[in-house]
Amino acid sequence: MLTVYGDIRSGNCLKVRWLLDRLGLDYQWIETDVMSGATRTPEFLKMNPAGQLPTAVLSDGRALAQSNAILVHMAEGSEWIPADPFARAKMFEWLFWEQYSHEPYIAVARFQRTLGGKAAHDIEPRLIERGHAALARMEAALAEAEWLAGDRPSIADLSVVAYTRVAPEGGFGLAPYPAVRAWIGRVEDAFGIV
Repeated sequence: MLTVYGDIRSGNCLKVRWLLDRLGLDYQWIETDVMSGATRTPEFLKMNPAGQLPTAVLSDGRALAQSNAILVHMAEGSEWIPADPFARAKMFEWLFWEQYSHEPYIAVARFQRTLGGKAAHDIEPRLIERGHAALARMEAALAEAEWLAGDRPSIADLSVVAYTRVAPEGGFGLAPYPAVRAWIGRVEDAFGIV
């Protein structure tokens, strides 16, 4: 059986869980508290030398890390990966962008505020500036299209929505981003996210 090690507080873990639920796949979820050092044990590091969540262990025992790699593997052959080559490439563009230009700012500010207990004024201004730049980039794209890659929802939307929908917890108000707010609702509906 597929086993996923994840922390329910993490958007990177949740997006994997949401996809597995939407695909109707059988899996075992092992709640793993990253704050307690559970990903730094010798047993965990043997499975995932990076010591990160989520980690999926396939039914044949092979482990796969990195949330977006897991999404691609699990969604292969499904409606959530565009068939059109250009739309598929755009999906990858957004998946890479999410981990490089979105998550390091929005998710980190959220982590520092919600789990780290930092006050808003203690968050590094660069995180806030870059987080708003990411939201502005999304706003511009979503003002022109309903979805990030192609004419229907894909795992690009699922990946990017994970931390966007909770951006206010990191101090990023979404009022200036009406296209992003509307898109969040569409993605939640498409993937059955509550």
